[in-house]
Amino acid sequence: MIHVCFSLHDKTGRYSKFTGTAMLSMFENTSSEVTAHILHDKTLTPNNRDKFIYLAGRHNQHVEFHNVEQFYTKELAEALSENFQALYSSAAMYRFLIPKFFPASVDKVIYLDSDVIVNTDIEELWRTRLVSEPVAAVPASLQNTDLQDGIKRVRRMFRMCEDGGVKPEDYFNSGVLLMNLRAFRDEEKNLMNAIKSIAAYPEYKFLDQDVLNYCFAARALRLPVKFNRAVRYERLEGNAEPVKKIYHYVGQNYLWSVNLDMSDPLNRLWMDYFMKTPWFGLESIGRLYESIKRLHIQLKQAMITTSTIMSGKTRVFFSMPENLEATKEVFEVKDDEEIILAESADSLRVLLYEMKISQGKKIFFIMVTDFPFDVLTEAGFVRSQDFVNGFEFLSEAQGAPLDTYRLIKAM
Repeated sequence: MIHVCFSLHDKTGRYSKFTGTAMLSMFENTSSEVTAHILHDKTLTPNNRDKFIYLAGRHNQHVEFHNVEQFYTKELAEALSENFQALYSSAAMYRFLIPKFFPASVDKVIYLDSDVIVNTDIEELWRTRLVSEPVAAVPASLQNTDLQDGIKRVRRMFRMCEDGGVKPEDYFNSGVLLMNLRAFRDEEKNLMNAIKSIAAYPEYKFLDQDVLNYCFAARALRLPVKFNRAVRYERLEGNAEPVKKIYHYVGQNYLWSVNLDMSDPLNRLWMDYFMKTPWFGLESIGRLYESIKRLHIQLKQAMITTSTIMSGKTRVFFSMPENLEATKEVFEVKDDEEIILAESADSLRVLLYEMKISQGKKIFFIMVTDFPFDVLTEAGFVRSQDFVNGFEFLSEAQGAPLDTYRLIKAM
């Protein structure tokens, strides 16, 4: 029997479809007997539970449900920083409780994030032999074609590597794991101490993954990248059609890489599996329609708001030098319209001064990536009255990404 675990915290009732889609992809590509274990809390609805049962039964496979709340101790909850709890689902920590749900006779399990598609036979991963290694995982650096580039990227992305806590070549992504349960049982105290220690530092933004790496990275068995292939890098390399891999739909800024663009083969792959689940149907299509209708209403309202705020005001652009030509072209900036270049630390002071002396007469378009807009509001200026984020006016035609993940999320 192959044992595969998923973590689920579903406060809206809309997240279960992602876990279900990952589960279905695994069932469709695996002929061996599999039990999918759902580690959940009280947010699992009876309706979603029934859908998981139906999905497993339809494929002659098995599903078991494990309520983590009896083991999600006060000590563990208190160890988590407010920063972590604000940014991440508590389900990210459920994998640390996996050994508690299995008898001693079960010595290994596979853990999968819900944002994966198992487009291959999961038995190949299951057959990987663990001896003394606590875990088998894919090093994050392998996502880059050039290993040295990958190591440099990992060092930049993960503070634990930058600080020297883990070698960047050892740091692994925790979305796909083969876990040695004997090792995890022996390391329970060390894991809890690591959670407490790392949670105290908000600069470590990947608490669950950082803890696993801190404890196990140097001893982990390295898996080939086909077992945890980040969709973002698959696209960057221009790989056209999906092959036998586990695809991980984590993207830039750690948002999902799946959207409604069906010209993309990897979006289509995810949608092909989703449409076969019991979560796809008339209700989900209706929710998609309602979301599109809300966006249409918001667009119309934004047009009215824009015409109102622009009435009687002149435009000023605050732009990085490298964005200047694109800003002029996109906004058709006239020769007599003012541009302030964000070219030094003193530029923000200049902007604040200009906004103060012209308040009510000018509106400032901010064309600076990661601009600290709270500085403007704290100085008494009002968004959509005194200033706007210029990037919000850009469309896909101007190079802005069209993010439709929120529409999928609402389905």
